[in-house]
Amino acid sequence: MKVKHYVAALFLIGCSAFQSINAQSFNGYALYNLQNQNTTYLIDDAGNIAHSWSCSSSCNYAVLLKDNGNIVRGTKYSSNQLNGAAIGGRIEELDENANVVWEYVYSNSDYCSHHDITLLPNGNVILTAWEVKSSAELTQAGYDNASSDKWPTHFVELQQNGTSADIVWEWHIWDHLIQDYDASKDNYGIVSDHPELMDINAISSSGGGPGGGPGGGDWFHVNGVDYNETLDQLVFSSRHASELFIIDHSTSSAEAAGHTGGNSGMGGDFLYRWGNPGNYGSSGSQTIAAAVHDPRWIEDDGRPMGGYIQYFNNSGASGGGSTVDAIEAPENGFLYDLTGTSYGPANYDFRHVCLASNTGQGASNAMSNGNTFVNVSQNYMYEVDQSGTVVWQYNAGPTKAFRYECDNPGIIALLGEDPCDLLSISEETLSQVNLYPNPSSGVFQIDGFKLGQNNLTITVVDIYGEVVFEATNALSIDLSNYANGVYFAKMNFNNEKTITRKISLLR
Repeated sequence: MKVKHYVAALFLIGCSAFQSINAQSFNGYALYNLQNQNTTYLIDDAGNIAHSWSCSSSCNYAVLLKDNGNIVRGTKYSSNQLNGAAIGGRIEELDENANVVWEYVYSNSDYCSHHDITLLPNGNVILTAWEVKSSAELTQAGYDNASSDKWPTHFVELQQNGTSADIVWEWHIWDHLIQDYDASKDNYGIVSDHPELMDINAISSSGGGPGGGPGGGDWFHVNGVDYNETLDQLVFSSRHASELFIIDHSTSSAEAAGHTGGNSGMGGDFLYRWGNPGNYGSSGSQTIAAAVHDPRWIEDDGRPMGGYIQYFNNSGASGGGSTVDAIEAPENGFLYDLTGTSYGPANYDFRHVCLASNTGQGASNAMSNGNTFVNVSQNYMYEVDQSGTVVWQYNAGPTKAFRYECDNPGIIALLGEDPCDLLSISEETLSQVNLYPNPSSGVFQIDGFKLGQNNLTITVVDIYGEVVFEATNALSIDLSNYANGVYFAKMNFNNEKTITRKISLLR
């Protein structure tokens, strides 16, 4: 597959909070909450605050919008006994007035939620969490430097139960380990024969939590998770492993603790992993050099690269700059094919080199119009089109931010049936739309209409009804390569109203 690779063509950072560079930015809203701050913001494309939530607790990492217009956010629990990067401990759902609908504390001396969350279509929420394993447990599991406790990753799924929630599913990386260090201990085997398992001795990075030994307490530093409804799978990222992982969510909790069951037949073992083949004893090239954040499946709804996995690669560019990359995982039903001894592809399929670099958090969205939305934590948010040109920028740098389309059910529930004023184009406005010069020797300009929050689709046909030109969100028509004659330009506005103008090409 040909790699798509672009660098942003403009670098525009100013004193103002918002810059709209041109009219082809994505129609919608951005949702964010600055880390350790109480207020959640929803801003429109003009940088205006469309809605805000003044919350009683501070957000630890991510906030998400539900279809009913409520928000779900991880928060920093005041009585946490563990501590580390993006510590949470509590999850809450808030209505439009910031009233708590339900909340759940997942925090004690043995476990604590942290970093990311993801929503399921049924309204359930999956949390990323630590669990404490003692040095004795680590030694028995085959860890080669068990000088203190470590905190491996697990996920729990919460289902609302009145004003609280129940745990209805869980997965633990502790159940899927292998080691070739000590044959007398648990999990002993040949690492390279089992890419579906995690080598307990693969990670030596440090940082995260206060636990001693290589890596600190926050062992894998899992910082991002996303759900794929079609596959019923989760993808997550590990900063310290420099890898992305996919696991089966169709399992029961018992199956998730084992190696059989679920759509994949593999229980809770890794279905796929990418970025650092050395972690499973393969000689394949390392494609994620260091930290990685925010993996997500691009929506497969007709948008470019639908079904690909996109992620924030902190040190992907030459010189260690940050990138937003995307790969097409080698799906084979509910499984993924190995190429030799490692998982493909051999390299990224798409890359955007970010305007700013960050060793910490970062996030992105792939827009339905082909644009890429980028959030560089502690810097700013921006959007580039498919040519790499900056089309939107907002000078706030949360740990995570998300874009929502105008027809998103949550946006409509919160702001009304036409939140982006897409249906407000009057007949009087349309009557003023013209093309000039007409006749033209090649290029016709569209006058009397501004794109703004609107979409424009142009289709030009010849006198025989054959389509000779198509474009979206363009304000010009180039027929330079076509024969002289009469053509008809059909212009559709927001998929609602259409006008047709006769144009003449004359050289």
